[in-house]
Amino acid sequence: MLLLRSEIIKEKHRMLDHLDVLQELYPELTKEAYQDELDLMIAHNYSQLAIYDADHCIAICGIWIGNKLWIGKYLELDNIVVRASYRSSGVGEYMFKIIEQKAKEENCNMLALDSYTSNFKAHKFFYNKGFSPKGFHFIKLLNKKAVR
Repeated sequence: MLLLRSEIIKEKHRMLDHLDVLQELYPELTKEAYQDELDLMIAHNYSQLAIYDADHCIAICGIWIGNKLWIGKYLELDNIVVRASYRSSGVGEYMFKIIEQKAKEENCNMLALDSYTSNFKAHKFFYNKGFSPKGFHFIKLLNKKAVR
């Protein structure tokens, strides 16, 4: 039986404690690179939602709160990672319940996330959580080596 609890993390040193969770998605992500990324992101309203089973971090999701002209205040999820050994056990359900609650507390009008077009299993989950595509997220890579 899982003993789930959640926590919003805003401090860099605490985010660094959970690098190993992110490395399940980005195995090549080093502590040094992660520190540099966090320095830039935290300065722009970045935080994380950590999910624990007892005292063991089993999932991480980046959170950005911003504003757009067409919708107003929104919460964007970034790099949703659940440890492989905990997938399909209700952790994602729990995580998204907490995120939606956080967005409502922050008076957000929308939840948003990006997902790679090839991540079909995640798409099914997102649809089941009430997400739907609103448009396309177009990119033009200027530095292909930067992609993790």
